[in-house]
Amino acid sequence: MRSRDEPGVGFTRTSGIGSGQGRRHGVATTSEPTREKSRVVPVPPGVTAVHDARMRRIPAQVSGPVVGALVAVLVAGGFVLGFQQANVHNGLLAVAFTAVGLYVVWQRPGNREAWLFVATGVAHAVMFAARQYGLHAPALPGAGWVGWLGVWPLPLVFVLVAVTLMSFPTGRLPSRGWRPVVAVLTVLGVLLAAMSALWPVEYGRVPLVASHPLDVPGLDVVAPIHQWAFAIGYPLFQLVWVVCAVVRLVRADGDEARQLRWFVYAVAATGAVMAVGLLIWRTPTAGLLATPLIPVMAGVAIVAHRLYDIDPVIATTLVWGGMAGVVTLGYAVVVVGVGSVVGRSGTVLALLATALVAVVFEPVRCRVQRLADRIVYGHRTTPYEALSRLSVQLTGPTSGLLDGLCATVADGTGATRVVLWTGAADRLRPASAWPAEPVPDETRTLGEVTASGRAVAVAHGGRVVGALAATVRGRASLTAGERRLLTDLAAQAGLVLELRASAQRLVAAGDEARRRIERDLHDGAQQRLVTVAMELGALAQGADGPTADRAEAARQELLRATAELRETARGLHPAVLT
Repeated sequence: MRSRDEPGVGFTRTSGIGSGQGRRHGVATTSEPTREKSRVVPVPPGVTAVHDARMRRIPAQVSGPVVGALVAVLVAGGFVLGFQQANVHNGLLAVAFTAVGLYVVWQRPGNREAWLFVATGVAHAVMFAARQYGLHAPALPGAGWVGWLGVWPLPLVFVLVAVTLMSFPTGRLPSRGWRPVVAVLTVLGVLLAAMSALWPVEYGRVPLVASHPLDVPGLDVVAPIHQWAFAIGYPLFQLVWVVCAVVRLVRADGDEARQLRWFVYAVAATGAVMAVGLLIWRTPTAGLLATPLIPVMAGVAIVAHRLYDIDPVIATTLVWGGMAGVVTLGYAVVVVGVGSVVGRSGTVLALLATALVAVVFEPVRCRVQRLADRIVYGHRTTPYEALSRLSVQLTGPTSGLLDGLCATVADGTGATRVVLWTGAADRLRPASAWPAEPVPDETRTLGEVTASGRAVAVAHGGRVVGALAATVRGRASLTAGERRLLTDLAAQAGLVLELRASAQRLVAAGDEARRRIERDLHDGAQQRLVTVAMELGALAQGADGPTADRAEAARQELLRATAELRETARGLHPAVLT
């Protein structure tokens, strides 16, 4: 163990005064030689942190360009050898995983997930280039061995991809309970890779121009085992990381939840493209070409998940995906269905289908948009419901009017934050907010509040009495419909603020009247009563017999009357409040 006197992280050693020089009691001396000493000077934590960050960035600065150049050469060289449709996705995945991984490493050198991305990209690049070489016709020198290198590592690459995606976004598995799952995947991957390396069990699916370079006996025995392991392993490689991502999303919150939503969106979009390709074209090519979307969206989730919100992207995808399905279905029903029944020519039916789609497109799009918004954002009140709710709130107590107004605006517009500003046009202050939280103590003008395009002025009787500001996720400004609703609610809010101001004026008038009456009673009648009570007290002390008793009794009654008068004065209200 390093002692504190030894130099280490956060400390530096400095030399003392040389031989023959010393300092005694603050006075320099040269009479007796002193041994050179060193002392440990602590380095400020900030300097150490900056130094550590720079040291962590050095490996990325050195290895990043090398790895990037290697992948670029492998992928570019592979495409130079020809275009193999079944192998294109490997090249795209190599570029996507490597580029995203290196960018994240550059931005965050300590991110473990980024290095997993880089490793996955390099593995895909090697496999892509080797397959391109082995698929080239005529056969190139060494095509047997190079093509072999592009086939047998496939199960191990699947395992690496599964572990990489299971570890997203932290670079670690969600819990220790997933370690046995990774162990099972690894065993299956090694078993499949070993069989593929020794026997041509995968060559039936990859049409290489050269045969398997090894001639190991026992293919008849291994082939059934490989078929069984293949049927279990390859679906398991892809199913496990999807389940892991869903479980992680359900349990996550905060930044991790936002990152996982980007990732799950990419997986869902890729799966949808894969399903459409299999359903329509009977081939997974479209889905395979869409798989680079997963690492790209994962990179966005790691680096910029706080800058962009995934919800508008999901809503837009649902809208246009739904519209594409509606248009395709409508065209098929008219052209194929009606054509088979009526027997008209295809040109006439195609024109009829086009006209029908043009007529119903916008109404259907609006309904699909509302459905997508409900799926993504949850239930949102209609403008009529929002105005009706605000009208009901106006009949209730004034104490919660402002909070209720902000909540109604949020429900109607889908805003994540609503702030109500009150005051004059040149001096507005935040009075209420939704979600309920302390509002900042600041002052702005109406122009400053409405400059963002997400706020409208609140007016009553021709004068500005406040402003309503709404923040919607993922958008810098409000849509036309949201702005119309916000304007309508602001018109009602003017009455709300006027009622609140009227109530405040009534309360202020009541307080002022009560203080005036109390002041008049205190300085006038109350003082005279106290003076009379003092006189009665003096009379009671100077008299004797029944006269003294009666004077004391009168003084006590007068004191009680004075106390009751004081309490009455504090509870008085002006006539304007009754």
